[in-house]
Amino acid sequence: MNRGTIVRLIRDRGFGFIQMENGQEVFFHASGVEGIPFDSLVEGQTVTFDIEQDTRGRGQRAVRVSVA
Repeated sequence: MNRGTIVRLIRDRGFGFIQMENGQEVFFHASGVEGIPFDSLVEGQTVTFDIEQDTRGRGQRAVRVSVA
């Protein structure tokens, strides 16, 4: 399980970006959020997540995103 901070939310499109502890940013989609509604997330919030390869070949994405 990884830990990071939400740095950008694009609410109207249902996705955002998390800055990992190593400084890299990773994409996440609303469908990958667990335990709370996507709309309740805020920038600056600490989250935990797993990383997987995007099935459409667009690199990595965060999944199983939850508030730390």
